[in-house]
Amino acid sequence: MMTITAETSSIPGFVAELVRAANEVDRLTAVEIESLLRRAMTTVRDLRDQAGIPGSGTDDDAIVRLDIVAKGVVTFSQANISATLREAADMVRTLWIVVDSGTVVTLMPSR
Repeated sequence: MMTITAETSSIPGFVAELVRAANEVDRLTAVEIESLLRRAMTTVRDLRDQAGIPGSGTDDDAIVRLDIVAKGVVTFSQANISATLREAADMVRTLWIVVDSGTVVTLMPSR
């Protein structure tokens, strides 16, 4: 069973922060956007670990997409950044629901 800590109890607040940022991209600096995306990547990794979900490390892994946008914030349109922040919020929210429910994913080797 998962222990609720100050960090995990702030997850819903972080999701709200990501959604707010997605709606106000024009008011954020590149540094603020990068920081939010880095926090989201760390949070997604931590929640995946808690749920037993491994990352693929391939270009199909959502964390890799977040990293690409975080590294090149200034090269992406506001619409793209907004969509990426929403995607990050959705990933964090979905993983939080999985972890909070006590669900643990167990992967079986393929035959």
